[in-house]
Formats: sequence, C-alpha cells, structure tokens
Amino acid sequence: MEKSRLFTLFIIGTALAGLGLAVYNYRPVKWWQADRSSAGLAPDPAEYKQAVVQVYAARTINWKGWFAVHSWIAVKPENADFYTTYQVMGYRVFRGGNAVLIGPDIPDRRWFGAEPDLIQDLRGEAAARAIPRIDELAKNYYYQHTYQLWPGPNSNSFIAHIIRHTPELTVELPPTAIGKDWIDNGKLFARSESGSGVQFSLFGIFGLTVGLAEGIEIDFLGLTFGIDFYRPALKLPFFGRIGMKDAPLP
Repeated sequence: MEKSRLFTLFIIGTALAGLGLAVYNYRPVKWWQADRSSAGLAPDPAEYKQAVVQVYAARTINWKGWFAVHSWIAVKPENADFYTTYQVMGYRVFRGGNAVLIGPDIPDRRWFGAEPDLIQDLRGEAAARAIPRIDELAKNYYYQHTYQLWPGPNSNSFIAHIIRHTPELTVELPPTAIGKDWIDNGKLFARSESGSGVQFSLFGIFGLTVGLAEGIEIDFLGLTFGIDFYRPALKLPFFGRIGMKDAPLP
C-alpha cells in the first residue's frame, strides 16, 4: 500500500511540476509567423547521392509543446534530388481529408519554431531497404481518416507503427511522444517499437513496455514513466529523457 501511495504521489508531483513549467514558459506563437526553415540536419541531395531515411521529433506548437512532440519520417532514395516526408496531420481529418500526408518537403523543418531532434539516421543500403517498406506502411495505414489528439491514434501513433514494422529502424520515440503507445488497430500486445522487446497497451491509456532499447516504460493516461538501462536515463512526461541521449541499437 505504501509503495502504491508513493507511486501515486510521484505521478502527481511530476504532473504538477510539468504543468508549472508549461505555464511559466508559455509564449503564444502565431503559426503563420513561426520558423519553418531547415535545421541543417539532413544531407544535401544535390551532393549526397546515397539513400537516406531520417526519423524526427519536435515539440508541438504553443502550449501543447510542453506536453508532447510531433514526429515524422523523411526519405530520399538513391540518386533522388529531393526528400519525401511522411506524417499525420490532424487538421486534414477535421477538414474531411486524409490524415496521412506524403509529399516532397524540407526533411528537417523546424516545427513552427521548435528545433527538430534527429531520432535515427539511416544511410546507404539499410535506408534503401527501408524506404519501400515505409512507403507501403504509410499508404496502407489503418487510420487514414482518423485522428485523436489523445490518447491516439495521432501523428506519433503513425510513426510508431512504421518504426515497429520496419526492421531497419531500431529506435523508439521519446517519452513525450503522446500517442506512441497506441498499438496497431487497437491491439493489446505487440513488439516494442525498436523490435527489442514486447509491449502491452490498453488503447494508449495504460500500458507496459519492456525492451533492450526501451528499458522499462509505464504508460499511464498517455504519459510515459520509465528507466532506460542500456543508455542510462529517466523517462518522464513533460521533461522527456533525463540522462544519456538516446540512440538506435547497433
């Protein structure tokens, strides 16, 4: 009983601290005025001819950014002179369109002023193998016309789905990627995103993930609490990782 009380107090304390941080740092931004330029993280396709696959995440716009990130994937086949990005955009569903947006774009755009974090960077043969699979998964995504900010499926659910089913991608999304624990088609069990463990999730509201890359993660109301043992770090809502920077498995 005492342990359960301590855990409850820990969750409440983390939530209150994160909420206080969000309120203190909140600065409203007009989305049409926000920076959407390149962050300089992707190789220039005019100079780099090999295939490239990059997974990105960046804090969302305005107050939501203190709670969650938006994630996307950018690909460039061998000898291609532009990048194609894959992501889910909620506003498209609200207007009666398709949730999945696929098209040429700047791969490493700042997300309405937020700096993107490069989660995984594949080059050469590994990227070339992954690109057809990514394209197939995106075009056949089950939730083409569905979007729910919480608990999912949302933009992070989509990218987690692609990572989970692309063997060359061996990383997991950050703890602030709310919606990542929504398993395909509402299933209860699956491989973890990195493929190095297993995951249980009750529609993204409560779950448990255990894996070499993920360590131990508890999902509670869409918020992730965990410990990464492989690259030691705490995983917390609002704050993300506290410790070593994450990296894909070798």
